[in-house]
Amino acid sequence: MDVLALDALRGWTTRRWGFAASMAVVSAFAIGLPTDVIPNPVFGRQGTPVEPWAVPVLMITAVLSGLLFATYVQVGDTGDIGDTGDGTGADALDRPGRFGSLGGLLSFFAVGCPICNKVVVIALGTSGALTWFAPVQPYLGVVALGLLAWALWVRLRGEIACPVTAG
Repeated sequence: MDVLALDALRGWTTRRWGFAASMAVVSAFAIGLPTDVIPNPVFGRQGTPVEPWAVPVLMITAVLSGLLFATYVQVGDTGDIGDTGDGTGADALDRPGRFGSLGGLLSFFAVGCPICNKVVVIALGTSGALTWFAPVQPYLGVVALGLLAWALWVRLRGEIACPVTAG
């Protein structure tokens, strides 16, 4: 992270940090429960164990996702979460948020059971899921974390940098 991104984090309120922490927990459960990285009685892995790298990928994904979600907390007088409502349409063009969403989705596929993923099994079959998809999953995790980190970095820099106005 560079100085601008760290300056943005230093300026966060307790409310933003609390929101980031709560969204990190929500993200961990949203990805960890259905993939059975967090053991539970509802979901299973059909005989494939959780890989050793899956837990750190899940934890880092949760932290980055929580921080990224917190960048959407408005810092004005109302403290509302979401669209700034300034009518500029800037929120509709939130490319970093889209990359963050893609990073979260890739994290889900990265830590999930390869033969539990119906799309992969339909495309590759059970043996293909184990032979071809399972070895790719750690790389998906790295790409996912990179996308989340990039999206967070762009959002944090945008909080400090002076916006350029037309006209």
